[in-house]
Amino acid sequence: MPFPIVNSIISWFLKKRKHQMELFLKYPIDVQDELLFKLLHKAKSTEVGITYNFASYKQYSDFAKNVPIQSYESIEHLIDRARKGEQNIFWPTPIKWFAKSSGTTNAKSKFVPVSDEALEDCHFKAGKDMLCLYINNNTDAQLFTGKGLRLGGSSAVYEDNNSYFGDLSAIIIENLPFWADFSSAPKQETALMSEWETKINAIIEETIHEDITSLVGVPSWMLVLLNRVLEKTGKNNILEVWPNLEVYFHGGVNFNPYREQFKKIIPKKNFKYFETYNASEGFFAIQDVNHSLDLLLMLDYGIFYEFIPMDKFDNENSKAIPLSQVKLNTNYALVITTNGGLWRYLIGDTVKFTSITPYRIRITGRTKHFINVFGEELIIENAENALKQACLKTKTEVSEFTVAPIFMSENNTGGHEWIIEFKKQPENLNYFTELLDNALKALNSDYEAKRYNNLTLAMPKVNIARQGLFYDWLKQNGKLGGQHKIPRLSNSRKYLEDILLLN
Repeated sequence: MPFPIVNSIISWFLKKRKHQMELFLKYPIDVQDELLFKLLHKAKSTEVGITYNFASYKQYSDFAKNVPIQSYESIEHLIDRARKGEQNIFWPTPIKWFAKSSGTTNAKSKFVPVSDEALEDCHFKAGKDMLCLYINNNTDAQLFTGKGLRLGGSSAVYEDNNSYFGDLSAIIIENLPFWADFSSAPKQETALMSEWETKINAIIEETIHEDITSLVGVPSWMLVLLNRVLEKTGKNNILEVWPNLEVYFHGGVNFNPYREQFKKIIPKKNFKYFETYNASEGFFAIQDVNHSLDLLLMLDYGIFYEFIPMDKFDNENSKAIPLSQVKLNTNYALVITTNGGLWRYLIGDTVKFTSITPYRIRITGRTKHFINVFGEELIIENAENALKQACLKTKTEVSEFTVAPIFMSENNTGGHEWIIEFKKQPENLNYFTELLDNALKALNSDYEAKRYNNLTLAMPKVNIARQGLFYDWLKQNGKLGGQHKIPRLSNSRKYLEDILLLN
């Protein structure tokens, strides 16, 4: 069958889903309420369902009053049991897949349960909807005349105690129907390779002679791949390799630092960028309008949403509100209940609503200090613990510090830049930096993956601050005393550059 006909058939099929979306666009609160009670009914005989008496709930307020808001640390013991083969703990259908992700306070990695329902009714459905929304916005799209290049996570799927774990992207690729391979590149065996250098080279060899029409993946990794393609082919831009490329579907990290670099290597005026909001815990929102920064909150993926106003945030002791009570331009911490068995789970992201008819959001950050420009998910606990280890080994003392990203440039990888005020300085700054870097790798598996062979992150850059620098900066900004603190980690360079100017 000729490719244009295939493109037309698939496009028609995907457009039909738009009519199903109309239901939650028209009746968002009803769809969410019905979904919550479907989840409660399904899980009423699980261990968690019996503990909290799911069967007795008649309205949302019963659920909110009786089920506590929980972080990963609160449910880690249940997940550990599930990983050892126990079933019917927090979800009734067998769970054998666990998405490995870092960023928790106490553990190097967290393992998020992924049920068959979460795969089918959330992640796979979202993949189709992403294409559906794009095609509805771009009726002349020729997406399916060629192939989509997918760049997945940093590890394959591993078996442990009859359960399987790995990056969510790897789990999804492992479970895709066989026909999905026909429209994607690279092939499944390549996409699931665990060694990144080998994988990147294999992807390039497999795709440079294909007709690639779309890209899917995290911006930092995708930029590395595209630059490698240009090196390999000797071309000036990506359109000389793939002339029919028309869209890049991206998510995972803030795209703004990468936008200009992508424009340089894909110099096509009508090239489209479509953002998604997904995590190991679920798929939440998709850009539904061309050139928009707002994402449509998807309400029929088996995820019930609640929100904690950030001005009243107190971790697990917070009071959450349902979708019906949210207000525009207010910063909220996101709480989710899912068809993977997460109940009132505090995911750690913050969002604000830019529209309530329909419900559209923007991601505003994290509930804790963090750096996640390259998908490294570096949190304050990682930074502080790594510093502590480096200080112990070098007999140094730190009084203040802050960290910011070094954004990728045309010829250089990204990195982290530190400025540290020492009470007692290290004799050898390079050795201290190396110890700090190694400690961060040991504490955070995502940071470790991004540092592999300096592929995305280079060795950290450490500046020594003069004595009293941070005090002077706080004083200059009228922030002495009270609750004012040094911002430890930031996705922006603003604080760091302001402090460096005073050094």
